[in-house]
Amino acid sequence: MHLTSQQHDIIESGGNIKINAVAGSGKTSTLIEYARRRREARRILYLAFNRSVRLEARRRFAEAGVTNVDVQTAHSLAYRHIVPGHGYKVVAGYKPHEIVKLLKIEPAGGDQWAAYATASHISRYAALFCARAAKRVDEVDYAATIEDGKTRAFARHCADRIRGGTRKLLAMMDRGEIPVTHEFYLKKFQLSQPVLACDWVLFDEGQDASPVMLDVFLKQPSTKVIVGDAHQQIYGWRHAVNALGAVDFAECPLTTSFRFDDRIAQLAMECLAWKGLFAEYAPVTITGAGTSRKTRSKATLARTNLFLLRNAIGAISGRSGLRRIYFEGNISSYTYAGDGASIYDVLNLQSGWRDGIRDPLIKQMRSFKELEEYAEESGDMEIAMMIDIVTEYGRDLPDLLKELKKRHVADDKRESADMCFSTVHRCKGMEYDAVTLEADFVTEERIKKLCGKVVKEGEEPVNPDKLAEEINLAYVAITRTKNLLSLPEGMFPGHDEFHAPARTPARPAAVREKEWLFDKRKKRPNAGKTWSEYEDIELMRLYNRDVTITELARKFGRKKSAITSRLKRLNSECPF
Repeated sequence: MHLTSQQHDIIESGGNIKINAVAGSGKTSTLIEYARRRREARRILYLAFNRSVRLEARRRFAEAGVTNVDVQTAHSLAYRHIVPGHGYKVVAGYKPHEIVKLLKIEPAGGDQWAAYATASHISRYAALFCARAAKRVDEVDYAATIEDGKTRAFARHCADRIRGGTRKLLAMMDRGEIPVTHEFYLKKFQLSQPVLACDWVLFDEGQDASPVMLDVFLKQPSTKVIVGDAHQQIYGWRHAVNALGAVDFAECPLTTSFRFDDRIAQLAMECLAWKGLFAEYAPVTITGAGTSRKTRSKATLARTNLFLLRNAIGAISGRSGLRRIYFEGNISSYTYAGDGASIYDVLNLQSGWRDGIRDPLIKQMRSFKELEEYAEESGDMEIAMMIDIVTEYGRDLPDLLKELKKRHVADDKRESADMCFSTVHRCKGMEYDAVTLEADFVTEERIKKLCGKVVKEGEEPVNPDKLAEEINLAYVAITRTKNLLSLPEGMFPGHDEFHAPARTPARPAAVREKEWLFDKRKKRPNAGKTWSEYEDIELMRLYNRDVTITELARKFGRKKSAITSRLKRLNSECPF
């Protein structure tokens, strides 16, 4: 392996160090060589950011012939130390309606949504405590971490109720009365003050470190190495902290990116320099050494699900030529909230088709407005995003999502996709030959307006940490490319070479529907298959638009008798 002088300094270093590595600078290759030079070590522990990074790191260490490295995530390490010995069962998490039932939360003032909002806050308070290094729930001011003023006001008004519910939920998990969450056993691991049997600990992605795992890391007697990019911190909303700035270790930079050339490097540095508009900023040096000229893998990146879905819908509606698409994290993750609520549930509530709502929380809402109220008071951003998407696309949404799923390729055929769609959070660590950015990223002009704005009474002042994270999102998005980059108009004035061409206008919805309705297909390919949720919605919508049974049978690939039978089973009052 040919080493740069910076990589050589890291590999030959002694004692605790922190490696501040720019995007694409070969940090994993550097750590592999660092471990190779320490073959005498009994055991080196490598802490990976997530499972996919763990698997990739294991593969690369094995290929390099380095056998004394144990690659773990924080959760896999904590699991084996805590869960088997206590006989715990594990669940991904608890939904608000489950917490309401477990803790017997009564509606406040007769409003059922208030009970669910309280449960949502309890869930997030428990997750916050489990992420922090604090020893007691009372040591964490949950309400102070909430950005939105209305959500924070609700949390303060119900503070005693939320705090008490949080203690009770955690105590029930601790006693094994209910299954524990992944956050809980990680917290219990930290409170047990473990001493890990290793000579070195390598902590990856330190800019988005969990405070609870950082506490475990810093208390180890082993030699410690923490690596990351201070400007790629994008998980502050998950209570992550930039550990690179929190540890007093000797700093070793990696400033040469082997992913992209100097054009992208210059743009990335210009983006990061926006931080100097509102805070002290030490300029970053990035040298672009990439030489790739390939254009095979292409990606469209957005900051939010709403903009990403809007772009994907526009792409399949226009003359983009995208026959095969892929959503990083799978397309279903963009239409379902983490607690299981579906975008179809939100659509059915808006349309008044209550029999089509499956999620228990949304089913309890008496109106779409009440769901909006819940999203505001609870701070449930996933539900809020679904509300925005449903409000924008309404009854056309089932058709549009069905067409996206029809063109979506399986995970093992990802490389055959004409375009990958992803939010920045889901593509962290990925790279593509060509990248197009959507128009929902922060711009220099927007930052200047926010910083120059006079804050009126009752308004929230600009949070510099949050603004810095918005810039980090733009930086991460820009640095996913290996070659080509297309930017939305106005993001970087003066850089015309990066501006995306105007898009072909989308065809009218009526034209799209007619094309899909009479799409050629095998005769009755869906005969005998279980009806999906969006097929039910679409069937009722088209039937109530006077589409004939024959046309419906052709569209759904089923017998006319199957169509008639399904219509009888569905609620004839469906507004579609």
